Amino acid sequence: MGEEAVECKMTELPPNPHFVLVHGISGGSWCWYKIRCLMENSGYKVSCIDLKGSGIDRSDAKTILSFEDYNKPFMDFMSTLPDNEKVILVGHSAGGLSLTDASHKFAKKISLAIYLGATMLKNRVLD
Repeated sequence: MGEEAVECKMTELPPNPHFVLVHGISGGSWCWYKIRCLMENSGYKVSCIDLKGSGIDRSDAKTILSFEDYNKPFMDFMSTLPDNEKVILVGHSAGGLSLTDASHKFAKKISLAIYLGATMLKNRVLD
């Protein structure tokens, strides 16, 4: 009822994909420990990001005044990727907001974005 059909295109994965895992609220990169170990033992490259004030980032939550500030570690990571590298993003819970932001700013560096029980916005409303 009023829902639009979404067309999904299958893309071929690179030979050694690089997965970037983004945690949700109240999490940190530690949330991905078991899956990271399994994936790395299977030969995948895996990077887990701690958003500001999460995981090992000791920033005081009271100093995080915007989503842009909270998401900065992830945006900094994405900006350091070589232009010819494409990653597979996985966001859990509110980590989906980070994926949406990255997909608008770094579309050419992303081969796939996976929203795992995550918030997915149709339009960018993060600004």
